[in-house]
Formats: sequence, C-alpha cells, structure tokens
Amino acid sequence: MSFYLHFILILFFTFNSCSRPELAEIKLSLNGEWLFSADSQKIGLDQKWFASDFNRSNWEKVNAPEFWEEYPSLANYDGWGWYAKKILLEKISDPISLHFAGVDDDAVVWINGVEVGSHTGYSDPFAFDLKNALREGENLIVVQVLDYGGGGGIYKPITLIDTKHLDKLLKSEYFGKQAVHSADWVRDAVIYSVYLRSFSKEGNFAGLEKRIPELKDLGVTVLWLMPIHPVGVTKRKGKLGSPYSIQDYYAVNPEFGTLEDFKILLRTVHDNNMKLIIDLVANHTSWDSKLIKEHPEWFTKDNRGNIIAPNSDWTDVADLDFTKPELRKYMIGMMKWWVHDVGIDGFRCDVSELVPTDFWEAARDELNKIKPVMMLSEGSIPEHHMKAFDITYSWNVYDALEPILKGKRPVELLDQIFQNEYLQFPTGSLRMRFNTNHDKNAWDAPAIMKFGIAGLKLSTVLINTIPGIPMIYTGEEVANDKRLDLFDKVEVDWNRSNEIGELYKKLFNLRHTNRALTLGSIVRVSNTNKQSVYSFFRIYENDMILVILNFSNANADVELTIPEIAFKSKGKFSLQELFTDEQIEINKTPPRIFLHPFDYKVFVRK
Repeated sequence: MSFYLHFILILFFTFNSCSRPELAEIKLSLNGEWLFSADSQKIGLDQKWFASDFNRSNWEKVNAPEFWEEYPSLANYDGWGWYAKKILLEKISDPISLHFAGVDDDAVVWINGVEVGSHTGYSDPFAFDLKNALREGENLIVVQVLDYGGGGGIYKPITLIDTKHLDKLLKSEYFGKQAVHSADWVRDAVIYSVYLRSFSKEGNFAGLEKRIPELKDLGVTVLWLMPIHPVGVTKRKGKLGSPYSIQDYYAVNPEFGTLEDFKILLRTVHDNNMKLIIDLVANHTSWDSKLIKEHPEWFTKDNRGNIIAPNSDWTDVADLDFTKPELRKYMIGMMKWWVHDVGIDGFRCDVSELVPTDFWEAARDELNKIKPVMMLSEGSIPEHHMKAFDITYSWNVYDALEPILKGKRPVELLDQIFQNEYLQFPTGSLRMRFNTNHDKNAWDAPAIMKFGIAGLKLSTVLINTIPGIPMIYTGEEVANDKRLDLFDKVEVDWNRSNEIGELYKKLFNLRHTNRALTLGSIVRVSNTNKQSVYSFFRIYENDMILVILNFSNANADVELTIPEIAFKSKGKFSLQELFTDEQIEINKTPPRIFLHPFDYKVFVRK
C-alpha cells in the first residue's frame, strides 16, 4: 500500500464496509501502511518531526493497528514512537473527526504540522474534531505515541469519520447494559489505600490498627491494604522486595505481623463500621513461591520449557498461566478463604486486565454466595463491570489533570472523558477517582510535586465531586512529598501541614451527607470561560451541589448559564459555599462568580 491514501469524498461515505455495517457509509479506515520511527532519545518534539516539511525518508514502513513489539526492530522497545501518513482529499464538506480505538499509552496528533489534540490514558478510545485542520488536497497526519512500558503503539483501528456520526463509532457493545449490582456501602465508599511500610513508624498491622479512629474521623469507609503476603527473596528488587512478589497467598508477611495480628486489625476496622479489602496479585508470584515449588505446571513457559516473567521489566516475578483449570480452582478457593474464614470485605485486583475476565466472573459468583464484597479492578475495560467488578481505575481523569492544570488542554477535555465513559461503559459503572496512587507516587512523582499545592487542592475537589468513588493514598492528607519506594521503607512525615487533610475531611463529609454525590447525575453548567473554568451541578432529588473550578493561573470572573433542570423542584433557591459560607441566589438571572487563580467553589443547596 502506498504512503499516500487517495479518495474522493463521495467514496469517503461509501468506502469501508467492514465489521460495523451500520457505519459503512460514514467512515473510512486508515488501517494499513504508515511510516514509523522510534524516538529513544526523545528528540522528536525539539526537531519538529511533526512538521510538514520534515524529511521522513529514513522512516520504516509498518502496519497499524499493531503493537510495535511486532515490528522486527522493536521487540523490546519502550519509549516514544512516531507515525505518519498522507491522505488526499479532493473535497471536504461536513466536519470530520479522527478516531483512535486504542493507543498504548498516550498520544499527540498533528494535521499538516498543527497540533489538533493529545490524549492520555491507556486503552481508552478517543477522537479529535479536525475542524479547519484538514484542507482539500494533500494532508499529513502525524501521531506521536508515548509508551511507558509493556506494549506500545497504535494497536487498535484508526478511522476518519463524519463528526456527526462519531458517537456511533465510540459506542461499545456494553453501552446501555447494566453494570453489576453493588452493595450500598460499595457505591458510597471513600477508599484509603494503605502502604503499610510507609503508613507508620512500626510499618505493620499494629501501627495501622491504632490509627483506625483517626481514619474514620477523616471520613474513610474502606481500607485497601496493599499486598500483605510474604515477599519473595529470589530475584528480589531492593532491600525489602516488591509487595507484589507473592510467596504464599495463604500467609501474611512477618514484616507486618502475624495472621492473628491481622485479624485484630480487621476487628478494629469492623468495630468502627468500616470495611477492609486486600490486594490480590493473581497474575504472578515470586520465583520462590509456594506455588512454583508445588505446581510449576501452572506457570507460563517459553518454547524451551522455562518459566518466564510477565514482561522484560518485571524480573522479580513469574507469570501464572490461567489456561490451567486447577490454578483457577486454587485461586478461587483462596479468595473464598480470605472472605469466609478470615472475614475481609473484598479485593483490589492487581493488573486485572492480564487475567482472563471469565476467571474474575467465576470468582465473583462464588464470593457473592458468601456476602456482598467490593471488587476493585486495576484496569479500565468496560467488560469488567458486567459481572466481575464494582469499580475500575479512572486513569483517564488522572492523566488529564496535569495537562489541564498546565493549560495544555482545555477543561472541555473532561467533557470528552465523561462522554466516552457514557458510551463505553455499562450503565451504573463505578470509576475510582484519584490524585495519585502507589504506582504514580513511586514512578512518576508525588501529587504535591506534580501539581503544586494550589493544583493539588483543585484536583482534590474535582475528584471528590465528579461521579465515581474517591480514593486517597497513604500520606496524601499531609500532602506527602516523598516517593514511597515499593522496594524499601520510606516513612511519611506526618508532621507536615494537614490542610489537604482538612479539605478531604470536608469533602468526605459532604459525600456522606448529600446524596447528590453518590446517586446524582452530573449536569454541565456553561460559563463564559470555556477554556479554563469547569462548572457543573450534581443533582439527586432535593440534594444539589454546584461546583466551579478555575484551572488557570489567572483570575476568572465568569457568568454561569443555569440549566433548566436545576429549576424543576424550585423556581428560585439559595446555595451556600462549603468552605467560606458565601451565599448566592439562583434564579433566571445568570449569576456571576469570581475565582482567584486555581480557585474552587462548592455550593450546596440549603
């Protein structure tokens, strides 16, 4: 196939009649041959590889969609990669969008040397309205893919589509279907992720147990303990080893105490009307695990019969093979033991997308026979919500925070995210919202270092007021500024200012007392600063919250257009601001709101 793709616009609406016949007249596939260049030194931006006149004569011809590990020269490549393709448009009439079904991990797109958009978040579909970027005649599409590990590249279809039909392409097979039913305590949860090594000086169950009343007072309802099992020694990373390198699923790490110590902690959690879930690392074990000694046949092997790691970076763990029925039986039995015999309330499931969904569904069926549990997936695929999981990771919102705070993307990016969720996920799916987590803290940067204090406050308000389940990671209540190493012990400095903790406490209390945050819909409120100010209502029956967020470093004086739905129960009403007690009247006259740089206001109907 030529690097040039020629077509007449009439053919644009009749060309491609592949797997979705209802879209055959309104889309054109860009799958096939592209030019590609790896960018291991990350010089492409500085050298303007996206420019129309850049020389790409030494770029190689590749096929997309395909993980670039399939290309002969890139079997073990992680980093940046660039794709380019030219198309010839003989006529343009209606607005056209460029749709990507999936890129690993992030992407930036240029048309004719002009950036048209960027996307963050592995596996999520996304699209850009090309507006005036396309022109009649030759057009150059350049895509930069930023890969952070594992697979990389444009690995799902790429499509040009009439913008007015874009939603049809974005809809997944799960659109309109009902998500798994979650217990009320799951839907209403506030999750605290506990890294035991860093949470207390003792670094054990007892160190956490004595601070349970403090966490309850903060407003936490569910504790998620990162892995509590013994850690492998063989091929260990760091002095203490990764907690995700599991020796024995039925035992606890002596670093944290005994099983009886854990049960004492669990009783204290339950006595304080809280729940506790533990991390389940089902995809792999340590190289000296009980399973690898007793059942080596349950592990993935290469063509020479050697057990292998899940990927080239996770050298301290061995990959389990879930095609083995006896392994599945063992894992489900172990999960039932922790819930029935020990008494925990569920699991956070590590790298859940690497384990077959039908295994998780079978496990959930068995756990449901014991009691209602929380199942949290460290994944972001819609199918997990159908039967297996209550909650999935909202990487999409996290990945949008920094670009919006730095003014690289408009706040309307959040609208795109929520619209994609609506079209992709089953109805009622719960997404976990967060400022940081143990991976991002350790491998990216602590939230306070990434966003600054003003940005951290603003993002904290956002993740606690949009639909979803909020999660706070160890030390975030004091704006922890340390990387909490996963292979060694790094203590949080609990003497730091607690102003972020006070912010969380107010927001958590609002969540517990106002059903708009747990049951309410989100209703966008348009304002006169669409680039930087994000405003919305959360509404459920008589409960109503108005949130206004200024994501810029400049003052914002905005006029709000209150949607009609806000007046359904009352023609006129008063709102009181959560943090300042400021009051405003909502009527047919658009209210004006002044916000300082990175300011926020949360108004609650009295």
